[in-house]
Amino acid sequence: MITQACITHGTVCLHLSIYLSIYLSIYLSIYLSISVCLHLLIYLSLFTSIYLSIYHSLLISIYLSIYLSIYLSIYLSRSVYIYLSISVYSHLSIYLSIYLSRSVYIYLSILVYSHLSIYLSIYLSIYLSRSVYIYLSISVYSHLSIYLSIYLSIYLSRSVYIYLSISVYSHLSIYLSIYLSISVCLHLLIYLSLFTSIYLS
Repeated sequence: MITQACITHGTVCLHLSIYLSIYLSIYLSIYLSISVCLHLLIYLSLFTSIYLSIYHSLLISIYLSIYLSIYLSIYLSRSVYIYLSISVYSHLSIYLSIYLSRSVYIYLSILVYSHLSIYLSIYLSIYLSRSVYIYLSISVYSHLSIYLSIYLSIYLSRSVYIYLSISVYSHLSIYLSIYLSISVCLHLLIYLSLFTSIYLS
């Protein structure tokens, strides 16, 4: 009985140990599988997060660099546009000032030449008017002397009249030659002054 009880007790212990080992193995396998899965999940999540962070940082840096390059290009293009517009305006102002200075120079030279021509024509007209005045006074005096000589020749006696008539005729011929030469010179001077004033104006 005792041996049978020991055998049955040993069988039960053996079965219990077998069941316990099976249970433990199943439990451990489940635990270990869960642990492995958890560790795998943790490692996978860490790897995924690291990869995504790197990828996102790369994407963000790429987008930032693109936006920065676009902004810089726009800013630089505006700066270049402003510089070019300033350069163009400065060159235009330089060309315009040169053109206006040349125009002003031409205008001033024309004014100076016109004023010179006016002054020259006035001077010539004054000079010629004085010449004409001198000519007229000489002509009046010569006519008066001629009339006086004629009157004296009529008044004096016939004998003296003959002598005086010869003298008067000689003087008349001299006066006439002088008068004609003076009148020709004065007419030439008048025509020359008129031609010069017309040409200069």
